[in-house]
Amino acid sequence: MEQGTLVQTHQHQRVRDLLQRRSLLRASDLEAKGVPRVVLSRLAASGQLDRIGRGLYRLPGSALSEHESLITVALKVPHAIFCLLTALQFHELTTQLPRQIWVAMPRGSHKPRIDYPPLRMIQMTGDVHSAGIEAHERDGVTLRVYSAAKTVADCFKHRNKIGLDVALEALKEVKAKHRASADDLWRYAKVCRVTNVMRPYLEAIND
Repeated sequence: MEQGTLVQTHQHQRVRDLLQRRSLLRASDLEAKGVPRVVLSRLAASGQLDRIGRGLYRLPGSALSEHESLITVALKVPHAIFCLLTALQFHELTTQLPRQIWVAMPRGSHKPRIDYPPLRMIQMTGDVHSAGIEAHERDGVTLRVYSAAKTVADCFKHRNKIGLDVALEALKEVKAKHRASADDLWRYAKVCRVTNVMRPYLEAIND
């Protein structure tokens, strides 16, 4: 077998090995392994990979992850934090089915330019942005998501955007499913400066 063919075979195997550990692969992931991006293009052209977005690939016929949209965003915008309706859905605290992926970014950030999925960006500052971030691994990719308690407080802070009914549903669900303590909820209410808004509802569910 010629040297060039051996190198190509080795590169293709590296791609397959990576895709055994994660459902989606970025072109930049290969560069870190010393494999040129053109390898992905060749594999896609020959039908060995599916291109699902700019710089994103997966194995043909691979099972769709329930978190595939979040994984796609996490790969393309690694500093984004999933928030509000998307975080509620992740934590199973809402009956809402958001049409957009809600992400939090530092104040002054430009909205990420990605083809898919559609994004809704919320700008946050200081502790409101940095507090309550959790890391969850799905299909080998780290998803940065606000905790259940922080998300509930965020929902009250941004009730004009998502609706007070959604915030109240989230508060009832987080209590019913024991996903956050009253102390946690109160702490993040302070961080988000919504103590006066949340106090009567917190008192009601703790009676």
